Amino acid sequence: MTNHHQVVKRSLHDTVMTSNRVAAGTGIQGSASNQLYGPHGIFVDVNLDLYVTDCYNHRVQLFQPGESNGITVAGSTSVNPTITLRCPSGIILDDEKYLFILDSGNSRIVGSSLNGFRCLVGCYGVGSQSNQLNNPSSFSFDSYGNMFVNDQSNNRSQKFLLMKDSFALSFNQPKFCSTSIWNSYGITFANRSIVGQYAGTIFVNTNNTIYVVNRESNTILIWHEESVHPTKIIRGNFTYSESIFVTSNNDIYIDDGFINGRVQKWKAETNMFITVMNVKSPCAGLFVDINDTLYCSMTNHHQVVKRSLHDTVMTSNRVAAGTGIQGSASNELAYPRGIFVDVNLDLYIADCLNDRVQLFQSGQSNGITVVGSMSLNPTITLRCPSGIILDAEKYLFIVDSGNSRIVGSSLNGFRCLVGCYGEGSQSNQLAGPSSFSFDGFGNMFVTDSLNHRVQKLKYLKRYCASTFSPLQKTYLSSLTNSNQIYYRDCDKRNFYYESIQVKVIESGYYTFRGTGSIDPYGSIYKNKFNPLNPSENLLNRDYGSGSDIQFKFDIHLDADMIYVLVVTTYDSKDIGEFSIVALGKNKVILERHSTPVNIQLIHSSKLTDDSPTYYRDSQVPQYHYETSQIRVNTTGLYVLWSENNINAYGYIYKNDFNPLKPSENLLLSHGGECDDGQFKLIIDLEINTRYILVVTTQYPKTIGNFSVFISGPNNISLSAFTLTTTTAMMTTTTTSYSSAVTTWFSSKFWQFALFAPVALIYSNYIHN
Repeated sequence: MTNHHQVVKRSLHDTVMTSNRVAAGTGIQGSASNQLYGPHGIFVDVNLDLYVTDCYNHRVQLFQPGESNGITVAGSTSVNPTITLRCPSGIILDDEKYLFILDSGNSRIVGSSLNGFRCLVGCYGVGSQSNQLNNPSSFSFDSYGNMFVNDQSNNRSQKFLLMKDSFALSFNQPKFCSTSIWNSYGITFANRSIVGQYAGTIFVNTNNTIYVVNRESNTILIWHEESVHPTKIIRGNFTYSESIFVTSNNDIYIDDGFINGRVQKWKAETNMFITVMNVKSPCAGLFVDINDTLYCSMTNHHQVVKRSLHDTVMTSNRVAAGTGIQGSASNELAYPRGIFVDVNLDLYIADCLNDRVQLFQSGQSNGITVVGSMSLNPTITLRCPSGIILDAEKYLFIVDSGNSRIVGSSLNGFRCLVGCYGEGSQSNQLAGPSSFSFDGFGNMFVTDSLNHRVQKLKYLKRYCASTFSPLQKTYLSSLTNSNQIYYRDCDKRNFYYESIQVKVIESGYYTFRGTGSIDPYGSIYKNKFNPLNPSENLLNRDYGSGSDIQFKFDIHLDADMIYVLVVTTYDSKDIGEFSIVALGKNKVILERHSTPVNIQLIHSSKLTDDSPTYYRDSQVPQYHYETSQIRVNTTGLYVLWSENNINAYGYIYKNDFNPLKPSENLLLSHGGECDDGQFKLIIDLEINTRYILVVTTQYPKTIGNFSVFISGPNNISLSAFTLTTTTAMMTTTTTSYSSAVTTWFSSKFWQFALFAPVALIYSNYIHN
């Protein structure tokens, strides 16, 4: 009873019509566990458990037999995070007790599985297209698993087909776990001597037979499962083929559009080639759908065409997508490449020069950007995508050719899967990949075109099981105004950050998930993190905009190595709480590097026209400089940084400084890179040792005020440095200290961070 905020029940065998009993709710609207607010659809399972879609509380409540208090099993107030709902109005349980929910306010159907909740139908926003719903009111399944939805505001009932093996698909669509991992180090399956120059296209069928085109020799190479060398070679009259597709009867469709303007089919039954389609361009992608319709992605003609293989008329091509004119509008394409057609006849296109993936639903001329910078919901940035595959749960896997990587989506959004360490020829790198395919085990085969090879990336299924073990570590912290600041991308915007030392006791793959109110941005480094060069030692970084998990790493870590996880924010100077969850096969140790900085000294001075000059870095122009002698009472790590408007450079020398030989005795220097013109020196200093700090400038003959801040474990003495007699005789000027003002601090603290593994302390900037 939606208006009475209650569910009632009565036995159909009871002859008394007034025998209603309360099943759930008090009859008063509310959000307590025993209350409901506008309940809609209900479902009772064989155990008499009652599931109620509690519309205006945006949740699904479970009331067990005899219980008046419900348990939230889906919605924002559930004990375990599930999925956000908006006025759910219908619910069904399948035979394994997975939930299917009509999320009416979001105009979609969502469902749960072993890997959690995800959107099933109506996942592209409110609308009237065939893949959209508008205020659906109820739904049901037929015995085949097809879904029927009452699409209320569109005044229609929609049928959505369940993808089943009975369609006899010829290609593999594995079902992956939500934390799927591929070995980042690939195995060269075939090199240039086998596949030729610029290996371009590959197909793996459900029997794990692998097909690769050698474009130099105009041959199709075939490997049967587990064979090391090609077991069959088919020679043909095709030129520079860009795509291949194999149907379940082993017929091979191959592009021959570059010169001959056609698509050929090699018939397995006759071992003969025949022409099956005339085209105006090379087909950068070929696909045969479940209705035996052949699609060609005419890359140079900016269009995808199709024709039924049952049609005897060769001129029967129809437009599937694109106008034939290059453009970025919703009905246009720009050099389309790989394509994929699902069982609902939805056409996905890797729209290369528009850096996006377009979805064209059956009969629609306008596409929807589902991946790329122009998508409705932020996903991932692409650069000339060239291939696309959907897995068994309709998650997208994309060859991001211009970025030389493979990316994929999952319950937690998009992430890099393969080639995540930049373009190159190492086994964990790719260079201009063009196509890929899965075998039946989930392994990935990639044509690594510019490396002239085919790479095999193993799917590490065993890692899926380990993620459900209790071996996880949670790290809670926050970024505040007292955290350190650095220039994340070496630009002019600065960011608060925290660094965390990461150690594992067993080598293997580990997952790090970052969430928080600050929209965290994560980076992970090997050995150490240098805030003055944030690209140094960088292994991976991620920011998952629009996802509940804002960054996620799936990365291989070695037990004998120290790593540094740096948490900052997507927007400059955001503050707030964050949490890190680390999952893996064994214990993960997370230790905060940030500890208070004890500022021991502030030295204020200035460079004037009377300050001495020298030839900095042995260059010709003369630079004013000041020298100071530093001694410490405690051996340890010290941080020196400047505040100035003269573009100051800082140098640290041991024992002595000779302005005629500025490289002699030099320990460390910094010229303000990635620090907005302020130098920063992070160094271990020892007792009973003299150190010389030299402050100079980026440009010759520059004068002005500056301050130097020094922090460390104990008191510091700083005094004027006098050149040695020999050096003084060789120079014409001496150090002036007349204007220096030095201030000591004994108890004031700021934050600092410790960076592994050499115990470096990175100081915060001090603000007025």
